Amino acid sequence: MRNMIKALKKKYALSDQGASDLFKGILYSVLANISLMLPVILLAVVLNQLLSPILGIADSEKSAAFYTITGIVILAVVFILHYLQYTAAYVGTYEESARRRIHLAEKLRTLPLGFFHQRDLSDLTSTIMGDCASFEHAFSHTVPQFWGAVISTGIVCIGLLIFNWQMGLALLWVAPVSFAIVLLSRKWQQKLGKRHMEARIELAEGIQECLETVQDIKACNQEEAYLKKLDAKMDAAEKAQISSELTTASLITTGQMFLRLGLATVIIVGNSLVMKNQTDIFTYILFLIAASRLYDPLSGAMSNMAELFGVSLQVKRLKEIEEYPDENGEKDIRTNVYDITFDHVKFSYEKDKPVLRDVSFTAKQGQVTALVGPSGGGKSTVAKLAAKFYPLDGGKIMLGGKDIEPLDSTMLMKNFSIVFQDVVLFNNTIMENIRVGRKNATDDEVIAAAKAAMCAEFINRLPQGYQTVIGENGSTLSGGECQRLSIARALLKDAPVILLDEATASLDVDNETEIQNAISRLVKGKTVLVIAHRMRTIEAADQIVVLADGVVAEKGSHETLMKKNGLYRKLVDLQTESTKLETEYNGKIIN
Repeated sequence: MRNMIKALKKKYALSDQGASDLFKGILYSVLANISLMLPVILLAVVLNQLLSPILGIADSEKSAAFYTITGIVILAVVFILHYLQYTAAYVGTYEESARRRIHLAEKLRTLPLGFFHQRDLSDLTSTIMGDCASFEHAFSHTVPQFWGAVISTGIVCIGLLIFNWQMGLALLWVAPVSFAIVLLSRKWQQKLGKRHMEARIELAEGIQECLETVQDIKACNQEEAYLKKLDAKMDAAEKAQISSELTTASLITTGQMFLRLGLATVIIVGNSLVMKNQTDIFTYILFLIAASRLYDPLSGAMSNMAELFGVSLQVKRLKEIEEYPDENGEKDIRTNVYDITFDHVKFSYEKDKPVLRDVSFTAKQGQVTALVGPSGGGKSTVAKLAAKFYPLDGGKIMLGGKDIEPLDSTMLMKNFSIVFQDVVLFNNTIMENIRVGRKNATDDEVIAAAKAAMCAEFINRLPQGYQTVIGENGSTLSGGECQRLSIARALLKDAPVILLDEATASLDVDNETEIQNAISRLVKGKTVLVIAHRMRTIEAADQIVVLADGVVAEKGSHETLMKKNGLYRKLVDLQTESTKLETEYNGKIIN
């Protein structure tokens, strides 16, 4: 029994309780199916007794009351076993579905951030929601019934062969041939099922992209062109599903039609044996009734088998998540110094496409280190690697002289306050969105951080102030307001290391200047890594690191780099010229 439960757990990626419930469901399915043969036996006995006087066969007569009571008992047994089967299969399945979703969520929480770079959001959503929903149907309607039908039919078949092997063979010879038709086409069905799943995921990605970019699509008058592409993805998903289901249905129907030939062979062989006095009329009647009853669960088992082929693909997708190695690192992170050192760091998102080739520099505690350079030079990647978002291809990154590679990311992140260019806010109040930075912060501390990030003015204009719900990802706020909330969140956390990736990109000049002053007051004594395209915002930085083509092209203070007359000077001159032209252009428009 334990080995059976372990096998089910491994095969279907179940929890211990889920595997135990599934075993019970299969067991009760076996007993429920066998119980359905009891009415068959009772009917055969009754018919035999009714036909005995006509055929001149001596038989012990039983009263109608006896058969009535026996029938009631059989019905009670059938009802009880089917109730137990229903409870074990359905209730246990839905409870396991809840456990699976919670387990997946907990598993995702422990995975390294590099995993989420490898998997598309719609793919993960499809796994967590769609695959789990399909599992609910499979484990309530398919798996217990399939194994229950196979095992119970096997037991009944053994009994029939022992009772009369000739009639048994006539009844059962079609079963292996019918199942072989479905089983031998497994790879074909799985191939079509995989194609359907890929088309469905691609469609989900298209729908998600459409919803996220609907404003841009409308602004560019691309609704018609984009919807044509989305319609094509819908058609592809529909065709893949039809192809998969039509192929499966054709094979199952063929197997089920062949299965019915067994009734004809039972009639032919039975007549022959009765005529030769090699069997009695009771046996003949019993096998005829058995044939009419036995093929139904076998037909259902073939349908369930085909569905199990599709379930195997979903199990594989779930196992990819569950078997992905957890990020287990050192949780005791002790350091009094928070210098960040990049030592010959190499990194690539895709194989053979390096983003960082050889990056070395040190961002010292108590100083502001700015990262600048052409687009695609690796600035944002450097910031993410500093927080151990991805594993390195080479070199090492140290925090306070300690290599961060063996450290636990969750514990490491307690030392970082991060503001990225793409702000993420939740459909909650402003107070709670800022409090994400430090969950145990008081309301006064949240308000102080909001004021420091220049949020107080626009918050006070809102209907409920700090208790205003801002919608999904801050949909009721402007881009600059969302950015300031993100900065307030980071300031509230008050971590020793601050990463600012285009933190002021969505702010106007006045607010940007004020927030820069606020940040400069609050980062005293901390390690600050800033990424900015506006050169004037990082002129006062203690160190400027210029990245280009995945390497450090230059580094030093603003004055030092300007004197070198290198890439940094070129970037400053280009931006100065661009600002000048923009000012002249705006002046002409106004005039």
